[in-house]
Amino acid sequence: MLLDIITPDEKLYTGEVTSVVLPGIDGELGVLNNHAPLITALKEGTINIIKESGENESFETKGGIVEVLNNKVIVLAE
Repeated sequence: MLLDIITPDEKLYTGEVTSVVLPGIDGELGVLNNHAPLITALKEGTINIIKESGENESFETKGGIVEVLNNKVIVLAE
């Protein structure tokens, strides 16, 4: 699935990933391919991704919004 992580200042990440774990306001939220459509708020924490190559990468966020639709995840992060 395609992941975009965007801040007000720059685009932090764009690429294909196997999974992404986000700090949702009600707890951690894991997203895999073919996830149901979703829009939710994020709290401060770490966004963990696993790239298609198997490599892990992390990004810190102070909050934001995530949208999941048609195997595309868009994170608008603070």
